[in-house]
Amino acid sequence: MGRILGITIALILYSTITAYLGMNLKKWLEALHLFRWPVVYWIILFIIAFSFLIGRMHHVLSPLSIVGNYWMFFFEYGLILCIIANLFITFTPYKNVTVVGSVVAGILVVLFAWGTYNAYSPVVRNLEIAIDKPGEPMRLVVASDFHLGVLSHKNHLRKFVNLSNAANPDAVLLVGDIVDDDPGRFVEEGMNEVLKQLKATYGVYGVLGNHEYYGGKIPEFVEEMERSNVQILMDETILVGNRFYLTGQEDVTNKDRKTIQALKPENAEDIPWIDMNHTPHDLHEPESAGVDLHLSGHTHLGQLWPNNFITDRLFEVDYGHLQKGDMHALVSSGFGFWGPPMRIGSRSELWVVDITFKEN
Repeated sequence: MGRILGITIALILYSTITAYLGMNLKKWLEALHLFRWPVVYWIILFIIAFSFLIGRMHHVLSPLSIVGNYWMFFFEYGLILCIIANLFITFTPYKNVTVVGSVVAGILVVLFAWGTYNAYSPVVRNLEIAIDKPGEPMRLVVASDFHLGVLSHKNHLRKFVNLSNAANPDAVLLVGDIVDDDPGRFVEEGMNEVLKQLKATYGVYGVLGNHEYYGGKIPEFVEEMERSNVQILMDETILVGNRFYLTGQEDVTNKDRKTIQALKPENAEDIPWIDMNHTPHDLHEPESAGVDLHLSGHTHLGQLWPNNFITDRLFEVDYGHLQKGDMHALVSSGFGFWGPPMRIGSRSELWVVDITFKEN
């Protein structure tokens, strides 16, 4: 009952904000003498507003999901800019709706273009860390949150493969949300042919993220990753190339997942130990267990400003490198994106992590 009430309140609030945006757009179109057919206008507006949900009702309606993804961008920044515009017209002598509305539209176009560039033009971040255990220098490529599907597509994945191979890593670590819920689009577009081109001395490894759980097709996903030469670790620890231990934890979405202590290797004090955990919800446990390098994604650094202020409050570290005791933690903003294929205040990225150790 409480859940139904919560959903009802959320839908009412969402519909109210959508109506507010629609009224502002209507006023601007009227000022430009372009507003026509009120009933059709409101029907189309609300279909677009709920297209993200409608597109998931049947595969025939799936193109509406793409519309819904783009709508998320206009919903968030349209709301921010409409509030600013209304305050400006209310509290200043300037009342020209045509000009103010056109300025708002122009800003949206600029943000749209800038955000699209940030999403589809990934950068390489570099990190150098030292671990106080015996070992030889090692290079890792770390990436997360590809959300491979319709908008984070085959060409975007190819950019990752090229950037990763150029780094010549010892291992490539994919830290969850590799596909966007359902691996179907990954299969249909033959993305495995691109992913299997990754080169690394000791192989490519990955873990599940929350979206693999949302898709409900984990066995199919794991099988497809095997075809792509990616080993998915699900609550297990392996020894990689006699160089380091690698743990892949199930995402926190799985309430029955094992603790990091239960996955600790017997001689972790002598061999470097790296942990992949998609969601950086608790860094105290891996630090206490003796993990040397903890890798996460999930946050997207909010993806669209000012959402980063929310992720900053939710997580001890929502982006970048943090040394917590003897443990290094790294959270990536992701190589792909969720929802709108845009980033404002963040950038699609992969990390090249160079690790040095104390002498044997």
